Amino acid sequence: MSSEAPAVHSPDDDERLLHKLGYAQVLYREMGGFSNFAISFTIISILAGCLTSYYIAFQWGGPVAITWGWLLVGFMCIIVALAMGEIASTYPTAGGLYFWASKLGSPAWGWFTGWFNLIGQIAVTAAIDYGAAIFTTSLLNLWFPSLPNTRHAIFVTFTVIIALHLVINLLGVKLLAGLNSISAWWHMAGVAIIVAILIIVPDHHQSVSYVFTKTINNSGFSGQSWHSPVFWFVFGLGLLMAQYTITGYDASAHMSEETRNASRAAAWGIVMSVVVSVVFGFALLVAVTFAIPSTAGALGAGANVVTYIWQTSMSTKWAEFLLVIAVVAQFFCGTASVTSASRMMFAFSRDGAIPGHRLWSRVATNRVPINSVVAIVVLSWALMIPTYWNNVVGYLVGTSIAVIGLYIAFALPIILRWRAGESFERGPWHLGKHYKWIDAVAVAWIALICVLFLMPITPTGVPWKAGFNWNVVNYAPITVGGALLLFGGWYLISAHKWFKGPVRQGSDEELGRIEAGLDAVSHGHQPAQA
Repeated sequence: MSSEAPAVHSPDDDERLLHKLGYAQVLYREMGGFSNFAISFTIISILAGCLTSYYIAFQWGGPVAITWGWLLVGFMCIIVALAMGEIASTYPTAGGLYFWASKLGSPAWGWFTGWFNLIGQIAVTAAIDYGAAIFTTSLLNLWFPSLPNTRHAIFVTFTVIIALHLVINLLGVKLLAGLNSISAWWHMAGVAIIVAILIIVPDHHQSVSYVFTKTINNSGFSGQSWHSPVFWFVFGLGLLMAQYTITGYDASAHMSEETRNASRAAAWGIVMSVVVSVVFGFALLVAVTFAIPSTAGALGAGANVVTYIWQTSMSTKWAEFLLVIAVVAQFFCGTASVTSASRMMFAFSRDGAIPGHRLWSRVATNRVPINSVVAIVVLSWALMIPTYWNNVVGYLVGTSIAVIGLYIAFALPIILRWRAGESFERGPWHLGKHYKWIDAVAVAWIALICVLFLMPITPTGVPWKAGFNWNVVNYAPITVGGALLLFGGWYLISAHKWFKGPVRQGSDEELGRIEAGLDAVSHGHQPAQA
């Protein structure tokens, strides 16, 4: 790996590079390197994904899926992040993955990458905020026992949380950058506090053998030990907890047009957000697993297993304290996810890929793509409507769609960069010759997890098996397949005639006029068109 940093970096360098890529500087470049790292670290959010989806790994694999599964997935995600960081250094644009695929491949590659990325962004935003609603509702129920902790109450809480994220994201990027920086420190300090409390306060801890070798298969599929091939399949399903948590680090790329020294900061943001998350996440998961008071009780708690562990191993007051730390972190996480997703939608619309693209590429006087923010929030909220009737399966589907959509979008430009070989124009941060094996391993891993998370999660969810039940079906194949048919068919029938990939907005002089016009509009307090 190499990072060729010059002695001095001028803000004009970022603008010149963006002009070279064909775009005007219509978003405010208010973020530093730490803020860029912080948004990806916040979206990964070990205090969100690890805790809200802890039950997935516990029931599908047990402690071994939580501890060893986390390390396996974490290592592989670092490989994927390295592959993505190299491309981000060459093409630091808000379009990120879609732009990379278009430039390295063709408009068709960009089209499919962009739509998978957008679907994944919507799904991960929905799943993050729904997970936050589960924890928030649980906390409110402890504070006010008369308030219900049901799937209906969780959906109402989810609606309130995502509405607040809408309001916050309509404000300027300087505020959002500040919130993300605070969030990064909150996550690191929060994990340290939770781990220390879980070591000191509980009277009883599980054994090292339990935490690192105990297997659990509560899926309904037969097979409980390492020697059973079925258990390995169940263990694979349990990896969804870790894989869902370590997503969204493409945010550093999507925020690159708002980041100073973006060709280096975005690459480091992508990679370091994953590395730091793997280390802190492992400490958190090990501490929580050591504190499990009863395997049967934890299995019976379902999605509220972490609250059960904290409340039973210590006391309600301690559980409330730790839940406050987690809930605040999860709120930060959802805020950042809406920010990242809206920038991706803005960039994809800027090149005409989304119906009504002129509306979604519009920026307000504070240079925020307000209509894209609204669209992301509404679509994310709508995706979780099924949880009103079945919250467990609905949340599982949301996390599966998020992982599959995002990681397919990660894989496509990595494939193209590997195919380009030495002809790839390297940015200041690159992998040297290591790209050959790093890209190959990254793509192989993504292919494996995409297949795994399309599989049935329980025997009664298999359509050709006796006792089939639609309530426990993994709808991810239907949803992802339906989306692929929709935008794939759309491309074959129509879009291939008019979609040309990234569209250069004009010459350097014309880009300068666009920027000058936006400055004038900002001072005149009128809406602006990107």
